[in-house]
Amino acid sequence: MKSVLIVEDEIFIAMEIERILQDAGYSVVGIAADHAEALAAATGAEMAFVDLNLRDGPTGPGLAQELASRFGVRIVYVTANPNQIEQPAPTAVGYIRKPFSEEAIVAAAALAAQPDAVQALHQDIVSL
Repeated sequence: MKSVLIVEDEIFIAMEIERILQDAGYSVVGIAADHAEALAAATGAEMAFVDLNLRDGPTGPGLAQELASRFGVRIVYVTANPNQIEQPAPTAVGYIRKPFSEEAIVAAAALAAQPDAVQALHQDIVSL
């Protein structure tokens, strides 16, 4: 089972992502609303769904970089503004636009779970 961290400050969106992932067989290790909470919950996560604008401001892109470098977590951005992703994290596998579909969340998680996903896609951020 793959472990997922959800970084989203809107609790209803975070809970919807959590439900979708759990129904698909993933284990959610935590839900974080800001940079500090995400770092505290990152241990054990293999992938993270990261919003760009969090409770502490537009800290998602920097947080994604830190999750990638410190923990090796694969990143899936979840955002209404993908143009805010100026430099994708080295472990980023793509982004999902808000509003998202259940299928997009599951497809992104499946992609992030593939052993070679990051190596294949690290040069280009893709829309799922």
